[in-house]
Amino acid sequence: MTEALNNMGLTASQGRLMAFLAHRGEQPTYAKDVEAEFHLSHPTVSGLLSRLEQKDFLELKTDPNDRRSKRIVISEKGMACHERMHAAIRENESRIVQGFSEEEKAQFACLLQRAIDNVCPENGQSKKEEPNA
Repeated sequence: MTEALNNMGLTASQGRLMAFLAHRGEQPTYAKDVEAEFHLSHPTVSGLLSRLEQKDFLELKTDPNDRRSKRIVISEKGMACHERMHAAIRENESRIVQGFSEEEKAQFACLLQRAIDNVCPENGQSKKEEPNA
């Protein structure tokens, strides 16, 4: 993924932000949404957005309902970037589970999710208790 992002002139943080924006689709998105999602300060988000706007991955447009707010709109170049990142993810996932049976793939996905839940309990995934033997 790092290689794919580097080829597009993006950092990992910028790539995560682009994925977030792409997944929001037509839903209006503002800097405060990015701040809340990534737990970042306003100056940090402003810098990220400014650099992405300079690279033509997004536009900051005045909100028609509140002229003080800027709506974040992903550009065609930004959507193409998201599609390339998604393709790189699919390719990497394919390589990781190459040679696995469907049952092994399912078990692997389950184990990975449990590991993620162990280190990131705030993701909202509830830990499932193992039955006592």
